[in-house]
Amino acid sequence: MIFNQAKINAFRLWGLLLTMLGMGLMVLGTAGIVFWGHAGKVVAAIGLVIGLISMMGSLGIYFWAGMLSTSALQLECPECHKLTKMLGKTDRCMFCRTILTLDPNQANTTPEELQHQAAQQSQGTQATPHHH
Repeated sequence: MIFNQAKINAFRLWGLLLTMLGMGLMVLGTAGIVFWGHAGKVVAAIGLVIGLISMMGSLGIYFWAGMLSTSALQLECPECHKLTKMLGKTDRCMFCRTILTLDPNQANTTPEELQHQAAQQSQGTQATPHHH
């Protein structure tokens, strides 16, 4: 998981990055008219089209994150005692980033062991759970 954050927050981060990228491309594209005059209209058109595509991608990601958020399991974090949402078997608290799970086999697993298990599963081998 990127930046060790909750899955819903990670989706929202990618939506925000696409929004910023799209807006930046649109502004830089229209700045081409200022710098190059009539010839900059081609740069402006390309910047606006790519920026629009990026903004539409952002809209799709935000919509998807919203739909996932409505069906996510709500539970109280055992560390910070705030109400958080969980997607899948393991996730992180949206506030304190504590690893949360409903799988009793992974309840006492460290973050390093979880990453090792995920790497093994992506390679096609089944990871054996560790009991502490």
